[in-house]
Amino acid sequence: MIELRHILDARSRLSDGAIKETPCLESEALSERCGVFLFLKYETLQRTGSFKPRGALNRILTLSGEERSRGVIAASAGNHAQGVAYAAGVVGVDALIVMPESTPLVKITRTQQLGATVELHGQNLDEALTRARELEEQKGMTFVHPFDDEAVIAGQGTVGLEILEQVPDLEAIVSPIGGGGLISGIATAVKAQRPEVKVYGVQSEAAPAMKQSFDAGEWQSSEVAPTIAEGITLKRPGDLTFPIIQRLVDGIELVSEAEIEGAVYELLETGKSLTEGAGAAGYCAIRNGRFPGLAGKKVVVVLCGANIDLNILERIIERSLLKQHRLVRLGITVKDRPGGLARMLAVIAEREANVLHIHHNRVFTESAFWQVDVELILEVKNRVHIERLLEALAQAGYTRIEELGVPLVPAPHLER
Repeated sequence: MIELRHILDARSRLSDGAIKETPCLESEALSERCGVFLFLKYETLQRTGSFKPRGALNRILTLSGEERSRGVIAASAGNHAQGVAYAAGVVGVDALIVMPESTPLVKITRTQQLGATVELHGQNLDEALTRARELEEQKGMTFVHPFDDEAVIAGQGTVGLEILEQVPDLEAIVSPIGGGGLISGIATAVKAQRPEVKVYGVQSEAAPAMKQSFDAGEWQSSEVAPTIAEGITLKRPGDLTFPIIQRLVDGIELVSEAEIEGAVYELLETGKSLTEGAGAAGYCAIRNGRFPGLAGKKVVVVLCGANIDLNILERIIERSLLKQHRLVRLGITVKDRPGGLARMLAVIAEREANVLHIHHNRVFTESAFWQVDVELILEVKNRVHIERLLEALAQAGYTRIEELGVPLVPAPHLER
């Protein structure tokens, strides 16, 4: 059983500077939006962009000399891979990471740059895990589990020790839950010293196995749907982590994909903090009122990771701007004559809308022969700005003006 002494031992092992004591800072702007005194624990600032090196390094440091000589192995498509690779490099042992063949090249490259050997195998993490276990037996390497390992849990628990020191009068901690290693370690560290502090977990609706198991009081399995919070997905809670969570965690709530999108965007725009989907889950729950009993209290949210694909981030930003009515897509029919397009653009420029994209359609249209359909994506200020622009276009004589791709209901977390 993991106890406070194990986490204190882990902190002593990790005290040589390889693991950062990350800041835990209040965000006044986000506190106002959430109705709590909100502190953000920036595990995003670790060397690999997530908390994972804490547990991985603590596990590797507990190996015997003989075990170190044989190296370590892990299976991962993301943060755990980089955490193990980094930790192995710190200690000076060989690391082999089995990654699914579908793993994005950037994640493979980062893992290799940290010194690990990467083997691609299988179409998903389960198949990669099976291969890693085979190689573990064949090569005599030590398997470093992403969460279901006492030394890993103890390493992650050092986050909890830091939080207690950085915000001594805190009243609650909210953490994302994947396999449960992070929240298990945090809860063990915190409840042993401040049992009155609430510890809450958050999962995506796309992967609710821990929430379902917690509510049922026994292990439950659940299929995993596609999610932008891929860092907190699992089909079944861990054998070691689930009993700890049952005993020490005060509640678990789910958040939707749309809410996670909004949280990533709001943390970036208002909180000035880059997170991945999983990293934003804790803030997402606070922002959307999943824990109403925390109103007015001092709350720490753990930002557990920042390794988000930039293509995904771009889509999140654009979708969020659309929901806030800061982007608009219009379809307008204009005369297909010299100067026709320029006159329409002049109206738009006079109303201070910025053209981001423009497309002419002369063929795939039911408009008259001497007309052309124009589709524009415009940067605007807000809904009022859009309405005034539409009014100006109508007054200028354009009879076909269609607003395309408009959200029927703005996302609640993006309303102003």
